[in-house]
Amino acid sequence: MFERFEIARANRCDAAAVASLVGELLQEIMTATGVPAFEFDVTEMSARLDDFIERGAYAVFLARAGTGQVAAFITLTETRSLYAGGVFGIIPEFFVRPEFRSRGLGADLMAHARAYAHGCGWQRLEVTTPPLPEFDRTLAFYQREGFSITGGRKLKSAL
Repeated sequence: MFERFEIARANRCDAAAVASLVGELLQEIMTATGVPAFEFDVTEMSARLDDFIERGAYAVFLARAGTGQVAAFITLTETRSLYAGGVFGIIPEFFVRPEFRSRGLGADLMAHARAYAHGCGWQRLEVTTPPLPEFDRTLAFYQREGFSITGGRKLKSAL
């Protein structure tokens, strides 16, 4: 029998908890890839998320265990593109703490994300995962959730 989790939309009071989880996510990615690709300051990230939530620019869903511990989160934001047919959603961050994985929690969070996306009138969601063998389980999860590989790699350039 799996533990029950409460999933709810985060508010500004949750910013510090989410920022801490983002730090865990980034550390996991850097450990798996061996590349120090991210700089992380929990105070700065918490303030940024607080601003995003206040402006309605970011939706965050948190999953809490019965103890109240935050076990996982997913973030969504809106963007626009000609190739995608207009307005759609992106999942910038999605993380389930290792001790809570393989319990259906990711699928539950994805269901909340899809419901939110439908409510926004989005026709699609996009997510990126590193194209590395270390992330094969992540890729398999997204494919089980109905995502398909569209090609390319995510690149960035500082401005």
